[in-house]
Amino acid sequence: MKLKNKVSIITGGYKGAGRGIVNVFLKYGARVIILDNDESVISLKSQDILAYRVDVRNKEEIEEAIKDATSKFGNIDIIINNAGICNLCTFEEMDDELRDLHFDINIKGAWNVTKIALPYLNKGGAIVNMSSVTGPLVADSGEVAYATTKAAVLGFTKSLAAELVEDNIRVNAIMPGYILTPMVEKMAKISNPDNPSSVINGIKNGIPMRRLATPDEIGELAAFLASDEASYITGQGIVIDGGSTLPETMTMGV
Repeated sequence: MKLKNKVSIITGGYKGAGRGIVNVFLKYGARVIILDNDESVISLKSQDILAYRVDVRNKEEIEEAIKDATSKFGNIDIIINNAGICNLCTFEEMDDELRDLHFDINIKGAWNVTKIALPYLNKGGAIVNMSSVTGPLVADSGEVAYATTKAAVLGFTKSLAAELVEDNIRVNAIMPGYILTPMVEKMAKISNPDNPSSVINGIKNGIPMRRLATPDEIGELAAFLASDEASYITGQGIVIDGGSTLPETMTMGV
């Protein structure tokens, strides 16, 4: 129970990787505050979960949710900035509106939640941001906006870690490869509307472990980085990709 009674904000916690993080945090005894833009998030409310429909672009919504949550659960120990989007579109075809949607959710969303929640964060607390291998390490076509934002999140993580270390607050980033989530399934449908399963299978074939990550595996890493087990780790981006960034080529070797 390494997170027992730890009050944790998790953005984008209704489904996908965020839901995996919620599940694992509950397993380890945390009390969870979910901020998600899906109206169904309210259905997750329970004894150990406070759930709020919040758009991370909207500072007023974030402030109201955090004030209400901390009045019930007390101050915060952990912030997980997971909310994000990825809409495939070539650079030439992408308009400013779609570009800004990625920037506003993936970068500004993490910025907004951290800025507003920080005064409620206990010293000795932890912040974990969701970056990606996409952007800092690799990229596919159609991911320029997404890759840019995830590289920015890693930079945000490192600089914030340097500022908050004096308060004994650790800041790290998770850098996943492909996770089997509704977002990836949606991207597969966009890539090949007639046969999206072939896209998923192609991703598997390019990963040495021959599978995508599960949301709970991302949750386990988040729990580790948020716990005292990671007490000497800060300012780092931790890759969790089944070895997908390991091969130099797909054909060379014995």
